[in-house]
Amino acid sequence: MSAADTATENVCVTLRNLLNSVQCVTGRVRDGECNESDGDFNLSNFWDTLNQAVKAVSQEATKVSLAFSKPPLPSQQDGERLADSVLKSVLSLSTVYYWLPKSRGVSLRQQVRDATVQVLEGLTQLLEVILSSPLQSLTQEQLMSTGGVWSACDRFIRLPEDNKAAALLVLTAQGGIVKDAIDELEQALSEAHDPFGDVLDDEEPRGNRDTYWSERDRRVVAACRGMMTAAAACLRKTTAAVRARGDADAPERAAQLDDLVDGVKEISPRVDDLALCLYPPVDYDAVENDVSKLAALLKKVLSITRSSHFCGEAELTWVQFLEGAVDHNLQKAKNLIGPDS
Repeated sequence: MSAADTATENVCVTLRNLLNSVQCVTGRVRDGECNESDGDFNLSNFWDTLNQAVKAVSQEATKVSLAFSKPPLPSQQDGERLADSVLKSVLSLSTVYYWLPKSRGVSLRQQVRDATVQVLEGLTQLLEVILSSPLQSLTQEQLMSTGGVWSACDRFIRLPEDNKAAALLVLTAQGGIVKDAIDELEQALSEAHDPFGDVLDDEEPRGNRDTYWSERDRRVVAACRGMMTAAAACLRKTTAAVRARGDADAPERAAQLDDLVDGVKEISPRVDDLALCLYPPVDYDAVENDVSKLAALLKKVLSITRSSHFCGEAELTWVQFLEGAVDHNLQKAKNLIGPDS
């Protein structure tokens, strides 16, 4: 083996060792637990230090990419020095992430963890690309991988600052998804047309019923759409309540927001399940099952809201109203689905 080949192999070994170390840190961040309690934790200091750590990783990724973008290759000593500097920045980022205690909120911690993992996975991809490409040329894939690390680092400036903001992100996203599902169903209803509706009774046999709603189908869909609308109202009202009265400074209040988020995250999948079985051919058994599940979930979310710190007298009024709306729409749907309808 020539001296040049030996030098290349030594640099590759250094990069592979760095890659393995970054992957190990990524796994620990993804699966590990943060501190249990606040202690002397300061949220403002945490964000300042975290953003500095993220900036350092971004800078180190840029250095690595540049070092392997054109000849000559770094010497073994320079390569090891560079790898040590990269690993130091990675360990600093993971250490700062672990500062964030559970008592500050699970929702916040999950979003910070996901952002941290995204940065580390981006760095992993960059190292893999460098190792798989000619070591003295800048490929398009290497440029894209470097940009991927930068993009992941830029995400940190958009992270929620506390558990209230983290909860509001989830609530707002869920509200948008549910609204889209309702809009799509209403659009389909407005465009659908039963080609035999003007000349045949609902019970008379006609063409392929897999492609349109019968009158009975439409009544069932209307009742279920009422339940979906109640879900949208629940999300809209709860979001407003959290924005106006929510507080994440005390651990018990941060935990209440987490309980709300856990319930709310299930709403859009339940709405989607219900919407899917409402399209022709309507599966009445599935409709009854899914509308009942959605109703139970909405009652659970409303119960969490009722007992939370962000529910005052004004909020209690609409909580009670929506509880009644959920019961009404569920009973209406079941009556229409039943054999005697």
